[in-house]
Amino acid sequence: MFKKVLIAEDHEIRNLGVINTLEELFVPEFEFVSYCDAALKKVKSAITEEKPYELLITDLEFDDDFVEQSINSGQELIAEVKKIQPNIKIIAFSIEKKTQLIDELFHGLGINGYVSKGRNDAKELKNTIKRVFADEIVIPQDILNSIRNNTIEVTDYDINLLDSLSRGWKQHEICAHFKQEGLQPNSRSAIEKRLNDLRDSLNARNNIEMIAICKDMGIL
Repeated sequence: MFKKVLIAEDHEIRNLGVINTLEELFVPEFEFVSYCDAALKKVKSAITEEKPYELLITDLEFDDDFVEQSINSGQELIAEVKKIQPNIKIIAFSIEKKTQLIDELFHGLGINGYVSKGRNDAKELKNTIKRVFADEIVIPQDILNSIRNNTIEVTDYDINLLDSLSRGWKQHEICAHFKQEGLQPNSRSAIEKRLNDLRDSLNARNNIEMIAICKDMGIL
């Protein structure tokens, strides 16, 4: 089992559950920090002292307060930690449900596990820690199913199109905007066809539902 663990979490009530989990797993050394900057500093210090952390458990969202921070999210923290200690194991522990964002955590940032906060999260965290220690990549089944079912490939063009639509713009307004910005294709018929394709791919009944789905998925 891991011998040295760092937890980045700014809600004390959550820390109690994590403490119980780590104690049940007989992890001998673990520390908590409430800020991403502090977490990165501890990782750097541990490397300098040649006593590096073996596992980082981090939330993704941290509340703003009076303490100014250069790193404000778990995603940024993960990226910075990976730069200086590429082999550290990382588990994201968050309420986040957007499949595209979670997929990026695995394929873009190379995390080892993800645990959704909520009912039975202590049991899931314990199981995930054990599996990550055994060199497994752990994605919750519901998240995995959502990622597998999401076969749509969204381009930068699509994001511009969907963002314009979410602002309440009509198709002729989007057409004029795309022409002004030099985005192709920018004809009204091409824009209408792409919107139809996106609705079909997302199983959306209308544009309003499509925008809501895209927000849930983290596309917007």
